[in-house]
Formats: sequence, C-alpha cells, structure tokens
Amino acid sequence: MRRDLQADVPEMVWPEGVEISTYRPELALAVHHLMQLGHREGGGRVPDLDTWQRRFESDPEYDPALCFIARDAEGVVGVVQCWTSSYIKNLVVHPRAQGRGLGRALLLNAFKTFQQRREGFVDLKVLEDNVRAQRLYESAGMYFVRRELVPA
Repeated sequence: MRRDLQADVPEMVWPEGVEISTYRPELALAVHHLMQLGHREGGGRVPDLDTWQRRFESDPEYDPALCFIARDAEGVVGVVQCWTSSYIKNLVVHPRAQGRGLGRALLLNAFKTFQQRREGFVDLKVLEDNVRAQRLYESAGMYFVRRELVPA
C-alpha cells in the first residue's frame, strides 16, 4: 500500500498515558516480545532475540530515529519500524492497547516524519487476509498499489 506524502497528514491523537520515543537497545527485549506477539496474530514469524536484534540493528536501512516506540505504565504497547527508503516494515500494537487509536497515531507519526524528510511517498506491505490492518491503512489515506508481474 502507498501514501502520497504531498497530501496533508492529519494531526496525531495519542491515547492518554502513552509516551513516544525512538528505539534504543535497552528496549530490544520488550520490542522483540511485542513483534513476536504481533506476528503470531498477523502472520509470519520473528527470529530469536539475538538474531532479531543483530539483523534489526545492522540492516543497511536501519535508523533508530525511524523506529517509534509507544509505552504506557505497563511497558511497550506499540512499535512502528520504518526503513530509510520511506518504507514501513512493521506496525504492531499490543492487544491491550488496541482500539484506542494508537496504531493510527503511530502510522501518522511515520507519515509526518517522512514528510519532514521530503519523501514523496511511503509504502508498506500487508497480507491480503489482514482486513483489519487494511482498513486502518486506508483510513489514514493509503491506497493499494498493484504490482504487475512480468511473465517469464
């Protein structure tokens, strides 16, 4: 899916009691746990902590300033991991924080950040059967981009 960043991005409304920061290695365990939880519910898998952290922090497109972490009094409740190529790699919200607008706020925060970096578009992939995520992305102004496959 894609979002044109030339269009206005609505202001973020953060749920009460949620603080936003960027990724730091001391948050790795909590972020990894949330990623595992999110992938169990949305498909895919996350490797063990050491492998995940090594890959995450050494990826050529990794920038800790593009990984936004949402925390409340109980810990990490949301993460949006973006790459420098104006791509949203992961967006996960803890089940206890869902339905409060946190996913939308994280998404809009990523859009604003890429706008400030003067990007024209931001992209992400979503599974065809993940209708809940598709609705969120569409409500934030994203649209489907169909890939055309070239016959072999």
